[in-house]
Amino acid sequence: MKHGGPFELAFGRGLLKLALPQGAEPTVIRKALLPKLFDASSAIASAFANPIGSEPLARLVVGRRSACILICDITRPVPNRLFLRVMIETMIKGDIPADRIDVLVATGLHRPNEGVELEELVGDPWVLKTVRVTNHFARNEHDHVDLGHTQTRGTPIRINRLFADADLRIATGLVEPHFMAGWSGGRKVVAPGVAGHETIRTFHSARFMEDPLSVQCNLVGNPLHEEQLQIVRKVGEIYALNTVLDEDRDLVCVTFGEIIASHLAAVDFIADTTMIDVPRRFKTVVTSSAGYPLDKTYYQTIKGMVTPIDILDPGGTLIIASECSEGFGSHEFRQAQARLVEMGPEPFLATLTAKTLADIDEWQTEMQLKPMRVGKIQLYTTGLD
Repeated sequence: MKHGGPFELAFGRGLLKLALPQGAEPTVIRKALLPKLFDASSAIASAFANPIGSEPLARLVVGRRSACILICDITRPVPNRLFLRVMIETMIKGDIPADRIDVLVATGLHRPNEGVELEELVGDPWVLKTVRVTNHFARNEHDHVDLGHTQTRGTPIRINRLFADADLRIATGLVEPHFMAGWSGGRKVVAPGVAGHETIRTFHSARFMEDPLSVQCNLVGNPLHEEQLQIVRKVGEIYALNTVLDEDRDLVCVTFGEIIASHLAAVDFIADTTMIDVPRRFKTVVTSSAGYPLDKTYYQTIKGMVTPIDILDPGGTLIIASECSEGFGSHEFRQAQARLVEMGPEPFLATLTAKTLADIDEWQTEMQLKPMRVGKIQLYTTGLD
């Protein structure tokens, strides 16, 4: 934490300058700065050669007939350009035919990434020319395999067939605090990433969302995390590449190996090195949705509203800046927002707690209720009417 200026927030693809009232003495809170991995290629090669809980990638590929690599969609700034090609080249060198290697965009229930956006996401024309790159569609029933239910809470396990049937399964992603699941990445790329809509809607229902342990930076007793662990174990052998980025979106840590162990290693790194103590709450908190691509929609902006509620005084004001270049988000999310406005917070929540299967995307509006219970929210945007 520090005092003083100048003050700027990430906004869209640029920065938003803040003009503060005369005499204001703001406290600036940001995660600890970390040394960048300036030789990212060497760090990634080392992660592949020195995995956590598995054999090196060069050995894992031997004898495999097919492979499926999961990548996050455009809402996560994962540096796919740094590792996809070397991963695929290792697979081909290990005699997995290029036409048996699939890159699957783990969209969850988000919209597909296509055209120029897909090129930006993958970050390497060679990858697009060499292997198949397709989007996951959670609503296509025939695209999924039925793996039963989780033992603890009975969540139906429907997973994309392309991934479930692959001989070698690798998830890739970004590890950072997540407002529901504790931390992103790892098991979360599988579910909800390539899960069917029934799976996603079950563990995004109110009985999960309203659990006091379904919060950022917490895995212990977190029901979403526990369901995700059961799901990946049900799928079987899965490996993961996990990245940690700094504020400039540069690589500061990368791990590879068995999906659960390698993910926890990345979580331990970021928890030990970037989290800071904030000794008090504030009457006014000014933040942003972290800029492009994280602020493309109002749907994604709600994550930025939930993040600072632990440091907001009850009755205080949270001001968040988000470009929302694509507007609200999905049609279903807009409908949930309309119901919230029409019904009010408590009646709206009552309709959610009565369900075991959430309507698509209404959980984000449910999460919006959390900062609304603490204080007043003000939004600065150029993308909404």
